[in-house]
Amino acid sequence: MLSVPRINYPRLAWLMFLFIVVMIWFLARHRKANTFAEGLQVNVVELPSGDKLISDRDVRTALLTAFGADLENSELANLELERMERVLESDPFVKNADVYIDQNNQLHIKIEQREPLVRVLDNNGNNYYLDETGKKMPPSKNFAARVIVATGNVSPYTPEFLGKRKSSLKDLFNLTKTLLADEFLKAFIQQIHLNNAGDFILVPLIGDQKIVLGSARKLEDKLNRLKIFYQQGMPYEGWTKYETINLKYGGQVVCKR
Repeated sequence: MLSVPRINYPRLAWLMFLFIVVMIWFLARHRKANTFAEGLQVNVVELPSGDKLISDRDVRTALLTAFGADLENSELANLELERMERVLESDPFVKNADVYIDQNNQLHIKIEQREPLVRVLDNNGNNYYLDETGKKMPPSKNFAARVIVATGNVSPYTPEFLGKRKSSLKDLFNLTKTLLADEFLKAFIQQIHLNNAGDFILVPLIGDQKIVLGSARKLEDKLNRLKIFYQQGMPYEGWTKYETINLKYGGQVVCKR
């Protein structure tokens, strides 16, 4: 006599429940894919200064140019979210783009901007920004970033300039980062000039002095001498007494009227 296998009803019930859940998820996903985007929300995160290099309108225009369609009226199944992120991140002002659809079928785009570190206006007529990673950025049509301005005989930009053994642009970039890391110097220096002799010259926000650093070597020592001079000596001497403050020579601050 053949024995009839016993049916495991609890296991069968669990499998049926799992099947129903998967079908509901599949049908919901299919239905959502065939619905339309109900709106487009663009959020450009402001820089610490409160400024925006790229506007909401710039983001919408970039997407319209790349996809040739009104994304707000597109089927969700046809929206290429990863491609949208790649298109937006190709913009020199965009550090990161996050594109997603919420439960209300709203298309959201969050833009994290690159932060300008220094603006370079060199002797060859070039005009651009460098961000905190050394990436080149063009001037923004929306506003002029309030950053240190670098002028003079700066070597031309190349994508690999930070890897070069010798580069005045690399020295300029590192000098700028050093200045910005110090709260006193960050608020005090407004311009860096590189003359034809290869000397870096700092121009302060207050006073008419020219601060001659010389090369970008031994920056910590030179800038420490400068801070001591300004914090201890300048209040007694006056901000307009000296025309040049020279830090090129080890252990000295040579002033010229």
